[in-house]
Amino acid sequence: MPTLFASVLDEAPLLELFRQTRQRSLSMIEGLEPEDMAVQSMEDASPTKWHLAHTSWFFEEFALRPRDPSYASPDDRFAFLFNSYYVQAGPRYSRAQRGLVTRPTISDVLDYRAKVDDAVERLIQSGDAPPDIIELGCHHEMQHQELMLTDLLHVFSHNPLRPAYRQPEPLEVQKVADPAWIAFDGGILPVGHGEETFAYDCETPRHDQLVRPFELANRCVTNREWIDFIEDGGYTQAPLWLMDGFATMQRENWQAPAYWWQEDGQWMQFSLRGAQPVDPDAPVSHVSFYEADAYARWSDARLPTEFEWEVAAGPIGDGNFHESGRLRPAPARPGDDPRQMWGDVWEWTASAFLPYPGFQTAEGAVGEYNGKFMVNQFVLRGGSCFTPAAQMRSTYRNFFYPHHRWQMSGLRLARDA
Repeated sequence: MPTLFASVLDEAPLLELFRQTRQRSLSMIEGLEPEDMAVQSMEDASPTKWHLAHTSWFFEEFALRPRDPSYASPDDRFAFLFNSYYVQAGPRYSRAQRGLVTRPTISDVLDYRAKVDDAVERLIQSGDAPPDIIELGCHHEMQHQELMLTDLLHVFSHNPLRPAYRQPEPLEVQKVADPAWIAFDGGILPVGHGEETFAYDCETPRHDQLVRPFELANRCVTNREWIDFIEDGGYTQAPLWLMDGFATMQRENWQAPAYWWQEDGQWMQFSLRGAQPVDPDAPVSHVSFYEADAYARWSDARLPTEFEWEVAAGPIGDGNFHESGRLRPAPARPGDDPRQMWGDVWEWTASAFLPYPGFQTAEGAVGEYNGKFMVNQFVLRGGSCFTPAAQMRSTYRNFFYPHHRWQMSGLRLARDA
């Protein structure tokens, strides 16, 4: 059975992709101290140090060990510490206790990365590297680069000093127009990845999907609109909420999106650039599926399905991705509709994360990448301001549990035509 993670890259572009990806991770920790990189603020998050080590273990486990008989790990115990959830790859350290692993130090982890990098580069240059696994490892690291930012934000948000990951910048003043609705005819339409280029297994196979006529908002829901929802009692009106969502909201005492609070009558938000006033015209972020679904119902609308989103988005375009350096969602710019489909915030859809017809997993531990998570989670589309642009495709399916809020997640509305 093939690995199902296609790659058409030959040696030179594969080596460049590997180098660029690995260097981006190192550039992201500039300005951080060892104390910043050792903390785990909750079970869903991991220390920065762990992300740096785990992504190195991935190349070691799936590329170096199978293909380079001369390769020797700097420490065989790292496989136990830095395996995440690959059961077939061996036993793993408890996910909830990653923040207790003070050794190896960040210096040791960076040395580990350097040794893995040298070995992978030699393997690529020898012509013996599996291009599909190397490219998968790079995209896997891009996912962890995004997680490094979301997890750091969660860590820093617990510090009363409210430290900034990057220097604060003034917010531009930009009033966005009321949302407009774009009509789509629907039909029996092809969805999913069908090209001879890289994609995760869960994006395949390409298949026909019935999409009924629908309308989609031309931009994401803004903070200003979310404040209207709050002031209208959106967090207290049980009929708006799914039962499990309402119970979760009450248990967790949600009264606003994550990282929001009021100060002198003004809504404030903690970001990677520190504490700043909520930008009223930027897309709302750090809301759960439950909150997004309740807001949609309050708006006499609904969330789009992932297939409606994919049909409306079309080919990937420019967006506010990680490379912009903004690290916050931005107000919608004037331009062609629909806007903000790419970057800014991951957009919740109404679709459960389920296999496409004919879906197969790859053999071995690498086949555990996505398939075993296809239960109790919902699909998000479009990427965010934390997402590396090279990671994105119009078929990319992100997925989280409906109560998750620490991700850069927002929403756009849809309705039946």
